[in-house]
Amino acid sequence: MRYVYPSPQPEAASHATPDEFRAALSQLAAGVSLVTVHDPEDGEDIGMTATSFLSVSLEPPLVLISVREDSRMDEVLSRVDTWAVSLLAEGQKALGSRFAMKGRLSDRLLFADTAHHRGPVTGAPLIEGALATVECRTEQRIPAGDHTLLLGRVLEAVVPNPGGRPLLYFRGGYRTLG
Repeated sequence: MRYVYPSPQPEAASHATPDEFRAALSQLAAGVSLVTVHDPEDGEDIGMTATSFLSVSLEPPLVLISVREDSRMDEVLSRVDTWAVSLLAEGQKALGSRFAMKGRLSDRLLFADTAHHRGPVTGAPLIEGALATVECRTEQRIPAGDHTLLLGRVLEAVVPNPGGRPLLYFRGGYRTLG
């Protein structure tokens, strides 16, 4: 795994407050995904709702996710280099909300009520009913402010629900295509 370190150049002053920045980005509609990983250390599955998932390259197939620094997901992904992403369908709003809750006690309880199966390559949970799933191996971890960017090589990509419609996040709420 390669690491990228920040450049030693001086930081440019930001004139945008966190609230202004959040308000501006709320105008961008984004697909909702569930990032999952299986932690072999304690046998637990970890999940996180994400709108920061994107395609980076077709050759080789690469994707990028953004994980809050010092979160449980960040800690596990610093030790485990395989993970998965399930692209949620419009009927999976409750699932997206449950895995977005801060301060939840246990992902084990969330997965107990979530239809899923193990990815054949990573062993990470793949969500039933998702529009598509990708299984990945971390190529790079990139520190970025209060988040860590993970560049992942796609090891497996499946589209189990090709006619489905996506769950979107826009202006602070879940939306569907009109």
